[in-house]
Amino acid sequence: MEVHVVRRENREAYADLIERQFRIRHQIYVVERKWTELDRADGREIDQFDTDETVYLIGMQNGEIVAGMRMVPTSSPTLLSDIFPQLSLDRPVRRPDVYELSRIYVVPNKRGEHAGPRAEAVIQAAAMEYGLSIGLSAFTIVLETWWLPRLLDQGWRARPLGLPQDIDGMSTTAVLVDVDDEAWLEICARRSVPGPALHWLGLESVNRNPLPNPMELA
Repeated sequence: MEVHVVRRENREAYADLIERQFRIRHQIYVVERKWTELDRADGREIDQFDTDETVYLIGMQNGEIVAGMRMVPTSSPTLLSDIFPQLSLDRPVRRPDVYELSRIYVVPNKRGEHAGPRAEAVIQAAAMEYGLSIGLSAFTIVLETWWLPRLLDQGWRARPLGLPQDIDGMSTTAVLVDVDDEAWLEICARRSVPGPALHWLGLESVNRNPLPNPMELA
């Protein structure tokens, strides 16, 4: 699986893929998960957090989108700051070195695969790879509480920002996840991700930090 980095600088080249992604998100979140408040007549799932500042990671196999997520700088409006501020006991995180992860998805026919690294693991490892590459220190995530043990099991240090709350019948919490070499190496080792997956097409001028070697973790 190749994971493409889409930012303001190269978004025009990915315009078709972004539109396809919005329609996949509609199928997953509106049709499958019944988040009907997100429904739009044009069949796209898009909201106020899909802006020029948003970074998309789009996982591709054989020309088809199989996984993805969006990343929003916490210096901009986020789900945590604007929709779910009650999930943080202190003020929501607003720092240029922290991004919020959201709309993390895998298409139905790629869920639960056991041949090679699972798409879910690759897209999450790609998020950590991106964070390391641009010098982030942490991610915030608003998630259903049952996700927390899965994050810990893949070697991520996730600290709750507040107490879980019932939102639309689902226990929901917000966490801060450290971005560091160990977190990336651990998910690669524990989830059989072979190494870097990101493709930076059209972003050759972006300064990127070197990544550790996954073989260093024994």
